[in-house]
Amino acid sequence: MSDSERAAESAPASGRSTSSKLPGWAAWPLRALAVLAGLAAAAVLSGLMLAAVALAVAYPNLPEISGLTDYRPKLPMRLYSADEVLLGEFGEERRSFAPIAEIPKVMQHAVLAIEDARFYEHSGVDYKGVLRAGLAHLSEARSQGASTITMQVARNFYLSTEKTFTRKIYEVLLALKIESLLSKEQILEVYMNQIFLGQRAYGFAAASEIYFGKPLKDISIAEAAMLAGLPKAPSAYNPIVNPKRATERQQYIIDRMLENGFISAAQHDAAKAEKLHYRTPSEVSVHAEHVAEVARQLIFSQYGAEAYTRGLNVYLTINSGEQTAAYRALRKGIMDFERRQVYRGPEAYVDLPAKPQDLDARIAEALQDHPDNDELKAAVVMEAGPKKVVAVLQSGETLTLTGDGLKPATSGLAEKGNPKTAIRRGAVIRVIRDAKGNWSITQQPEVEGAFVALNPRSGAIRAMVGGFDFSKSSFNHVTQAWRQPGSSFKPFIYSAALEKGFTPATVINDAQLFFDADTTGSQPWEPKNYDGQFDGPMSMRRALAKSKNMVSIRILQAITPQYAQDWVTRFGFEAEKHPAYLTMALGAGSVTPLQMATAYSVFANGGYRINPFLIARITDSKGRVLNEPKLPQLDESARVIDARNAFVMSSLLQEVTRSGTAARAQAALKRPDVYGKTGTTNDSNDAWFAGWQQQVAAVVWMGYDTPRKLGDRETGGGLSLPIWIDYMSSTLKGVPVAEATAPAGVTNVGGEWYYSEYANGSGVATLGIEEAAPAVDPATVEEDRKGILDLFKR
Repeated sequence: MSDSERAAESAPASGRSTSSKLPGWAAWPLRALAVLAGLAAAAVLSGLMLAAVALAVAYPNLPEISGLTDYRPKLPMRLYSADEVLLGEFGEERRSFAPIAEIPKVMQHAVLAIEDARFYEHSGVDYKGVLRAGLAHLSEARSQGASTITMQVARNFYLSTEKTFTRKIYEVLLALKIESLLSKEQILEVYMNQIFLGQRAYGFAAASEIYFGKPLKDISIAEAAMLAGLPKAPSAYNPIVNPKRATERQQYIIDRMLENGFISAAQHDAAKAEKLHYRTPSEVSVHAEHVAEVARQLIFSQYGAEAYTRGLNVYLTINSGEQTAAYRALRKGIMDFERRQVYRGPEAYVDLPAKPQDLDARIAEALQDHPDNDELKAAVVMEAGPKKVVAVLQSGETLTLTGDGLKPATSGLAEKGNPKTAIRRGAVIRVIRDAKGNWSITQQPEVEGAFVALNPRSGAIRAMVGGFDFSKSSFNHVTQAWRQPGSSFKPFIYSAALEKGFTPATVINDAQLFFDADTTGSQPWEPKNYDGQFDGPMSMRRALAKSKNMVSIRILQAITPQYAQDWVTRFGFEAEKHPAYLTMALGAGSVTPLQMATAYSVFANGGYRINPFLIARITDSKGRVLNEPKLPQLDESARVIDARNAFVMSSLLQEVTRSGTAARAQAALKRPDVYGKTGTTNDSNDAWFAGWQQQVAAVVWMGYDTPRKLGDRETGGGLSLPIWIDYMSSTLKGVPVAEATAPAGVTNVGGEWYYSEYANGSGVATLGIEEAAPAVDPATVEEDRKGILDLFKR
């Protein structure tokens, strides 16, 4: 090596840069590039080190994937109504399974073209796709996906749907693990049988039957492309719900199939021109999600994990028509209440692209996080003003709302309103269409409700709606909500009083009361009637019809809370949930709607305690009966109150629906054989109606999950009774009128019913009336007498 060569080699080491030979103006860019290169190298090295650490820590903790390596679909459990309408399915795997060899290439190619064209080239993670998605994310308002089919399998089987960096790392690592243990064909087979495709379809074999009514082997290119568009967003690209958007995606997939060499140009043109014909849905959608979940739990407790793999067919006592009537009635009642509430603002705000051609895709993407809630549709606002709102539904339909359609959201459209609740471009709102086809703005309700109906003679549950929306909350308010029953509990106090010598004609003073802490068990108490009025002496019949609190308290005080506490256990109530204090007279204890329906059934069936049940029979996948409980018999071993007690109470509760707080019931249904009681807690936290006709006992409850006031003017008669009437008007259509017949041991005197031993005046004549005061207002007695005579004339 020459001296000059040695000098040149040693120059950088001694701090002399080779750029010093360049002009000054050209040296600094090279220095900057050198620094940037160094930083980039350091970043890459750091990234590699972090990846190595993540791999070392996370990889050993990844879940076992035996469910994939030994993928054998099991037959699901199917739940049917009494009239054999499918209500739900539960299973580890879903309906149909097609081995990869039986999935036609056209279907495979359509999926690969749109989901993962490099599936057979990468090892689980498509790094080119990740880079492309990253660049797109930097340049566009909305993100592009970079998930391979293997990553989707990992996510669908083992991971949550939350969008976090940690979950993405696990998704990548799981994909690598899956690729190391399964062949490409196995991975594709799992994916194509497991993916959800809308319309209750899991896997492309099921989807082909549901959408086109044909086996997967007969699928055409155009049909395959349509199905392949569903995995991204089954609701957004559902061809039955949104044919325009679905067709646009289908056409794009056909183009992709040509670009990837899966089809020829001629096939491409023919597929694009093909007109698709969809299968007409043959089954009515019955909302029985809470029912299905109760049944699932019952079957699981009996069969364990095999419940989801044995192909069990479970037939429930639910009638599909009545279930639908109950579901619609409860939702209507809740939405009627919601219209009286203050507008709380849009559910979200989304940024909308400036380019019109990008709007539809962005709307579809935005509404994925706000799915339609049956008749409550989600929509993205395009333009908004005090007099007009234009919004787009998930279906792609554009709505223009004006006039009355804007009234529920007036505060959100005010020019100087609260910006946090303002309706503006990009707002996600709810809309609803009335019976005349007119759209209006609404909102998801905060209030909840429950409905349950059963056969009072057998205990078979005929309808059950556990809340407004199962997808929002799976909490079943029918079976799990312990609430104060309010005045709907009074009949059980009155029933106890009948055994202590009280009669419907007993005159009781509706006058002011005051109690100290020792009497109530908590603090001094000065109860009030709902209307704040005290009407003085009145018959027990009239007092129950008008739901007079002071009368109920005086009755309970006379028979003692301890006696009443023991008595109500006959109806299925738990003594510890109804402390023996005078507040029990106003329903201050705790009950569930199902308990109330069971308890009212005792009055309806003549005095027998029944146990509610939901499962009628269970068969295996071949139809062989595995379990079929026998219907209970109403014999004396099941009797909990005397037949005459049930009869007299029925007479009193018939008066409630004729002239009392529930008079709307007989007036609306135009029949006398309906009985029941309204209930509103003192603080208006809960609103009830519990009642029956001989064939069906039904209970309605409304309230907030975290108890709070429903409103000063909201009552059981105004909120819950209309729901009960809606259901009964459908259920009792064509059912003959059937009133209770008098059993032995009761006597009618002057149009009023008495226990025979009290008909001669030996029972309790008055309560709470001073000797100097008149026993009762003669006008009130005459009004009661005329009402009773009129009742028995019909």
